[in-house]
Amino acid sequence: MNKPLNRFAQKGATRREALAIGATLTGGALVVACSPADILALGAPNDFGAFGPFVKVAPDGLVTVVSKHIEFGQGNHAGLAAIVAEELDADWDRMTVEFAPANAKVYSNALMGVQGTGGSSAIANSWTQLRNAGAATRAMFVQAAAARWNAPAGEITVANGVVSHAKSGKQAGFGELVADAAKVKPPQAPTLKDPKTFGLIGTERVRRKDTVAKSTGTARYTQDVHLPNMLTAMVAHPPKFGATVASVDDSAARKVTGVVDVFQIPTGVAVVANNTWAARQSRDALKVKWDFAKAETRSSDQIRTSYADLAAGKTQPPGKAAWQAFEAKGAPPAAGGTAAVETTYDFPYLAHAAMEPMNCVAIVKGQSCKLIHGSQSPTLDQLAAAKIVGNLPGNIAVETLLAGGSFGRRTNFQSDYVAECVHIAKHVGGGRPVKLVWTREDDMRAGYYRPMVHHAVRVTTDKDGMPAAWRHRIVSQSIMKGSPMGTPKLDSSSVEGAQGSPYLKATPVVDGQVINADVGVPVLWWRSVGATHTAFVMEHTIDQLAKQAGKDPVDYRRALYAKAGANRHLAVLNLAAEKAGWGSPPPAGWTRGVAVHESFGSVVAQVAEVKLENGVPKVGRVVTAIDCGTVIAPDQVKAQMEGGTCLGLSAALYGKIDLKDGAPQQANFDGYRVLRNSEAPTVETYFVASGNPPSGVGEPGTPVIAPAVANALLAMGQPPTTSLPFVKG
Repeated sequence: MNKPLNRFAQKGATRREALAIGATLTGGALVVACSPADILALGAPNDFGAFGPFVKVAPDGLVTVVSKHIEFGQGNHAGLAAIVAEELDADWDRMTVEFAPANAKVYSNALMGVQGTGGSSAIANSWTQLRNAGAATRAMFVQAAAARWNAPAGEITVANGVVSHAKSGKQAGFGELVADAAKVKPPQAPTLKDPKTFGLIGTERVRRKDTVAKSTGTARYTQDVHLPNMLTAMVAHPPKFGATVASVDDSAARKVTGVVDVFQIPTGVAVVANNTWAARQSRDALKVKWDFAKAETRSSDQIRTSYADLAAGKTQPPGKAAWQAFEAKGAPPAAGGTAAVETTYDFPYLAHAAMEPMNCVAIVKGQSCKLIHGSQSPTLDQLAAAKIVGNLPGNIAVETLLAGGSFGRRTNFQSDYVAECVHIAKHVGGGRPVKLVWTREDDMRAGYYRPMVHHAVRVTTDKDGMPAAWRHRIVSQSIMKGSPMGTPKLDSSSVEGAQGSPYLKATPVVDGQVINADVGVPVLWWRSVGATHTAFVMEHTIDQLAKQAGKDPVDYRRALYAKAGANRHLAVLNLAAEKAGWGSPPPAGWTRGVAVHESFGSVVAQVAEVKLENGVPKVGRVVTAIDCGTVIAPDQVKAQMEGGTCLGLSAALYGKIDLKDGAPQQANFDGYRVLRNSEAPTVETYFVASGNPPSGVGEPGTPVIAPAVANALLAMGQPPTTSLPFVKG
């Protein structure tokens, strides 16, 4: 991250100054040389216990890990707790996890500079931090025991939450020693274990801590929040992005029993009522006339055509848009000549379609504000709320709850649904709680999408059939546009997975360029972000090149990885090929396809067994190999590979949001088809042994399955796949 604005981090910064900076950050104007953590933490709670902000030990010996990351299904709390338990030598059965309060400085994501969960970073960015927290807590208990028993600290051992001195036979549980340990000064640089001595990390003992609560219905989500005198709110959003309210007839809406008020907010017309049913009935009774003067009114086909024309050079970039190089070496390849592969790829808008639609509870009284919801990025939510109520971001309290999925949806620079809830609660006033509820239709038609993307690729080969010159054009909206930290010159989210690809490293001449089109459709990261399309393009292109050269696609990749020095890619490819039986005949009626991709620090290879049933790809067995560094929770990594594969396959087979004259056409699972249980493949997961720190696992399993399926179809004689989803109907 950039360096902090020390002037505002110093004691004595005025509230007015901090508010001005907070508003500037929210507006996206502060673009250089600033990390807002110190500013954003002004007013945030700093009263932590004796063992620091990440560990609590109760008088009964229960150890609580304070997690700065939300849990919305990915199971990261198990891994985070295991890191602390390993270094602390705690009893795994006496470990629990709670959410951290909002504090952008103390609980900052080291990879983001703000408090938030994303980029498959929960375990990776907490690894060293939580190891130190666990080791420091252990050292405090050792010192406390040594003092109590008048024994050298070097003779004190800890195991399963019990502190022992073998020579004297004395021992005590954490609960017995906690008062004494709390008086010990925490070491600044505690001694960490040699990973070779780990007894918990990497074992099947590391399982989820929330299974019972979720299975019995006692786990708490936003919809479970019921506060005294609480109102429920719903919002009528415009049918096209960018439209505004021209006029509203709310006479029928106000007649619904239970309705309290109807009023406009910046994003539409809000209804507040005594219950969800009344709010829904009232919202549906509104008669709103919309002003479409500034709305996006193009259909998907029109946007897609404009992208293709830009990539082909048929039209010039509009306004200030310009092509930017993301990968370039050697003399630019000539436009003429014969290409081994020359093709385009198109990817549609995708909805996040999380099982729990957006929701939030806000309590506003004057300038004070508290948020209660599944907050994926407390810092961004604080910023949005602070700007609305006129307070310091650090003074905005955030109580984070569990959430039923996100895939990126619950965090965006505008904190859209959170800001709506705060606007409504501010209008209601008096500290009366307001729960905003979005329906699935609201989220699919008024939310954010994975961008539509177009790729144009032209590759010429040498005498051995290997890539000699690679020309690549990408057209996509920018996800990072409007970032409160400043919009980067090159939006890496548009090109990640193509930029730095080992295939481009192995190609002598490369001309890769991207342009970010200006379209009035809100876009956002979607599980695996840029890799959702770049993995497909790179891997399917490679299989087409291998086929042109008459070479086995696994052997073709091995040669390219060797040339690029991509040893991790080679290792996962070899492991997946071995476990899948690559080179031996597949089961009768099935064909195998392979794909390899690196994202979020991890490298994943998949071999998929595919057949066609009534023209639709059917995926049976998927063999996955992953190098994700140190594996903390093997069962959870396997679960993420299974879930990521199913999500990626669901999107590849069916996922798309169509626009007609700017209006989204899909609104629920009847139109936005998702993978069914009967269609889910069997996913096997194997690990490449590694002594490296952990890397991401939440997203890397998602982008690989689509190209593996496309490559299997290619192997069975089907034409190359140039657009997704596979099922066009």
